[in-house]
Amino acid sequence: MNIKPLHDRVIVERKAAETATTSGIIIPDSAKEKPQEGVVIAAGPGIRKEDGSYAQLDVKAGDQILFGKYAGTEIKVEGEDYIMMKEDDILGIITG
Repeated sequence: MNIKPLHDRVIVERKAAETATTSGIIIPDSAKEKPQEGVVIAAGPGIRKEDGSYAQLDVKAGDQILFGKYAGTEIKVEGEDYIMMKEDDILGIITG
């Protein structure tokens, strides 16, 4: 990837949308909701404090996260779709 986020921003790759329900009903493209889960692809250095040092982010590349429905800005890099958002838009880290 040829982009590095600044400050407290992260780049997230959204998880693929489900194509069928657990009971086997196939969901058409027009009815699919965008998933609110993704993987952090890149993270900025953190927020700059008054003394010039950085407060590191709580997330890092590779973390699976949960984010708000309307969080971030959708971007396209090298033909791939990503979301760039601030760390504040992340609701939690998915473990296990």
